[in-house]
Amino acid sequence: MSLYKNSSFWGLLVLICIYTLVSSGEENFPATDSTDTMRQTPSFSPAAAAVVMGDSPVFKPGVESLFSLNLFPEDLEITKYCSELLLIFGQRYVAYVNCLVTAARPVQVCQKCYSSYGSLVDTYVNISSDQMGPGNDSCRDSLLRSDRLMLVYLLYSNMEDLWSKSDCDKCITKGFGSPTNDTLYFMNTHNQTVTCFNKYQQGNYTELCKDCKSSYKSLNELYSRMETNQTMCIDIEDTMNMTRRLWSRKYNCSFPREETVPVIAVSSFMLFLPIIFYLSSFLHSEQKKRKLIHPKRAKSYSSLMNIQSKLS
Repeated sequence: MSLYKNSSFWGLLVLICIYTLVSSGEENFPATDSTDTMRQTPSFSPAAAAVVMGDSPVFKPGVESLFSLNLFPEDLEITKYCSELLLIFGQRYVAYVNCLVTAARPVQVCQKCYSSYGSLVDTYVNISSDQMGPGNDSCRDSLLRSDRLMLVYLLYSNMEDLWSKSDCDKCITKGFGSPTNDTLYFMNTHNQTVTCFNKYQQGNYTELCKDCKSSYKSLNELYSRMETNQTMCIDIEDTMNMTRRLWSRKYNCSFPREETVPVIAVSSFMLFLPIIFYLSSFLHSEQKKRKLIHPKRAKSYSSLMNIQSKLS
């Protein structure tokens, strides 16, 4: 029994010594070995996992698969026809916006940008139409109503609102073919007036006011008729405002309008109304002050009765 106990004791002691030697050996490993061991340890980060999968002979993804993941099923994606139509819409939208920026000052958004706006309208009509495209594809729901923002509709609505506020339909023919005849005639008359102004840029402005008066008068009359007939857009309005500023502020010219004559006549009549009123009141009061010739008063009724009693 004692022999068994001694052998167990010595066996346990040998195991403790072996464990101690193994532990001390692990702690005395070189730093480079531990670093290499750590480097060889696989990382659990997504980027490292992607790299490991990329180096794996089993998983060989394409270059674009890591960045253009297909998250939706095929029945929820837009078709190739709608995708191409959306691309055309974006290109024409950018072209129209670039045209608006260049035509902002002086304002010529209707004359210069009607063609690009017409192309944008045609593309939007194709997107919003109920008619089926190639392969029986309709892009109205997928491009206009698929989300709460409705970005395509919002972008087009802003451009349509800008076109409407500019009254460009009054200066451009239907179908966005060309400017109207009234618009072309006004611009031609305006060019004649500006040409007359340019003759006296370095000279005396007094001669300018005299020689350019007839052309400027014709331009004003034409603008008044177009304003009455509602056939002018923002281009014509801005052009006339700039011309009037040149005539009155820069060249210090004056142009009496014909409608000022009746205005002066009516104003003079209203000015003399109080004088006429007070004069008539004065004459009427003087008539009341005149003494009237009264007839002799008849005798009173009592005196007449006394006379009758005496006679009786």
